[in-house]
Amino acid sequence: MANTLYRKARRKEASEYVCSGCGFATPRWMGFCPQCRAESSLELSQSLHGSVAESRPLSEVVAQRQRRRATGLGEFDRVLGGGMVPGSVILVGGEPGVGKSTLLLQLADSVARHGQVVLASAEESGAQVALRAERLSLSGDGVSLVATSEVASIVRTASALDPVMLVVDSIQTVFCDDIEGSPGGLLQVRESASRFIEYAKRSGVAVVLVGHVTKEGSIAGPKTLEHMVDVVMYLEGEGDGGLRLLRSLKNRYGSVNQVGVFTMEDKGMVEVSDPSGVLVEGHRTGAAGTVLFPVVEGRRSMLCEIQALVVSSALPQPRRSVKGLDSARLHQLLAVLERHAGVSLAEADVHVNVVGGLRLRDPALDLPVALAVVSSVTDRPLPLTAAWGEVGLTGEVRATTHAERRAAEAGRFDPELVVKPGSNGVATVQEALAIAGLLDPRSSRGTAVP
Repeated sequence: MANTLYRKARRKEASEYVCSGCGFATPRWMGFCPQCRAESSLELSQSLHGSVAESRPLSEVVAQRQRRRATGLGEFDRVLGGGMVPGSVILVGGEPGVGKSTLLLQLADSVARHGQVVLASAEESGAQVALRAERLSLSGDGVSLVATSEVASIVRTASALDPVMLVVDSIQTVFCDDIEGSPGGLLQVRESASRFIEYAKRSGVAVVLVGHVTKEGSIAGPKTLEHMVDVVMYLEGEGDGGLRLLRSLKNRYGSVNQVGVFTMEDKGMVEVSDPSGVLVEGHRTGAAGTVLFPVVEGRRSMLCEIQALVVSSALPQPRRSVKGLDSARLHQLLAVLERHAGVSLAEADVHVNVVGGLRLRDPALDLPVALAVVSSVTDRPLPLTAAWGEVGLTGEVRATTHAERRAAEAGRFDPELVVKPGSNGVATVQEALAIAGLLDPRSSRGTAVP
């Protein structure tokens, strides 16, 4: 009797019920899911207990250096850290229409020159993929197309062909037939990714998963999906043209925040070896409200153009329009300009744009934005000017990282004026505006030059 009660207690302790819709877990069965309120969705999961794994001292474990395999796309290899590691799992996210499927089709064709590639298309038919390959002038030799949504079928096909890379487009549209829930559900996405990861680690085949994004801009599905994979990449840019930036947000085999630059053209994604030349190609000298900014993304420095337009407003609450930077940062800069430089914009609409479709998070962007705004409101064109520096709430200009690289990148275009923080630069926003000829240096608080 005692043994029976003990076995029941152990069985109860080892049980876990998981919701097939949202993935909520609970040790006790209920008629509905407390999280998503779905009825009869809790199912018994496998035991939480298992055998004891073998352990060894860390000093006795021999580190194995993973050999990278070049993909043939230089910008893609740059973001990966030098190439693709066999057995790695890469998650590529991006907004609809940004070019994820186009880029990965080109990647598959490039890798297929050195080995077999399997492309699993769960969103498009084989004919649609073939039309895209024809438009991109890709041969398709060495690329095996699998138009199915069943994970087990994809894994069996890939195991039979023994490829060097498997591309799944997309992880939100495939499903496991033995798991409850529709494709795209949290449980389906997590389990599908888990089986692809298990296949990659067992076979040594690199797996690339395409991920959709939510309205907030994050990759759809459970957040654990990003923790499960080895590399998380994000393709961003304007849907109607311009540059495409491929960023690495996570990389277990290299540094993060690396950036690859492409342009979307009729023949697909074209690599850009000199993004600065593309970004400032149409820079107009002699126009008010434009400043060049040397941004550093990962180990890459680029020169981009910051534009500002200030016009009078008839609205009770003037507009603050931003593109390519954080709107809250602009509001802080406008407050600093009013408090410490005497530039009042309470009755004006302010528009700030980062040319080229870039989205910048660099704190050194503050000073060029401030210069561009004051240049526009005073209608005083600046000479060819490059600037960088973080502006504090008390009006100070703080030094930022990679100052030498920023100066070297700006020097390529021979600017007439360089405004920067540091011992040989400016210390306050008032000094920066005065050097640029936008502020009366005789005023202690500062007054914008009309």
